[in-house]
Amino acid sequence: MTAKIKIGNQTACSSVSLMSPFEYAIASGFDAFEWFPDKKDWGAGFNEGDINKDLRIYIKETAKVKGITLSVHADVTCNPLYQHTHTQLYDGIELARDIGAVLVNIHLHMEQGVEIYFDKLIPFIVKTSELGLKLSIENTPQTTPQNFNSLFNLMRNSSIDTSHVGMCFDVGHANLCYSTTNNYVDYINQLDITLPIIHIHMHENYGEYDNHLAVFTGPSVDNPEGIIQVLKRLKKRKFSGAIILEQWLEDRAILKNSSDRLRNILKEI
Repeated sequence: MTAKIKIGNQTACSSVSLMSPFEYAIASGFDAFEWFPDKKDWGAGFNEGDINKDLRIYIKETAKVKGITLSVHADVTCNPLYQHTHTQLYDGIELARDIGAVLVNIHLHMEQGVEIYFDKLIPFIVKTSELGLKLSIENTPQTTPQNFNSLFNLMRNSSIDTSHVGMCFDVGHANLCYSTTNNYVDYINQLDITLPIIHIHMHENYGEYDNHLAVFTGPSVDNPEGIIQVLKRLKKRKFSGAIILEQWLEDRAILKNSSDRLRNILKEI
């Protein structure tokens, strides 16, 4: 039996309240949700300290009752290469533990090469393993399929347990990558078939900038074939994680439409 692919949304600094996106996920019957600490200098958004112990317990218990799988996206400033961001990365891992999340997501950074990145990532690989969390590493517009193939080749040949580590495939970022611009399907095609994809960020753009258009409102509004092909490849890889819609829109119904259309495609392919 094929494992169910879950679909949900994410917190957003544009939301008038911290809890509104989570409440929307509950009301819409979503079965996944991602917490993304991204507090801005002007006060919008939140950081880990804004979610106190009681609220963490509420989130954990509510998600359990509603059957919602939770994940945590580490702050985008978190980079294993730089010591001053490590505390915040550990804070994200702690938040994931406290709310009962199954996965923590971070970005791949290649400015010092794949070997150094992997070396600096090891403490966080070990920590997430100890806590029973998965760790996903997300492609940015600057990282190529070859970067990921190299990183996971290093992991396969390392002496530490990396069985809980996989890739977060970000569709919009793949569409902006210089080697696969406007061809995110080619990005996933170039990934080693043994490379584990364990998490998905779903959004669109026209290959110009990272404007996080809701799926089926950008290029796929007229031709959804690219999204269909990505979902087919995920099924071939036996993907069983969550697809996270990285938007918070004034017209909330768009998110529900995105989720419903994705589910319909998954049933048909």
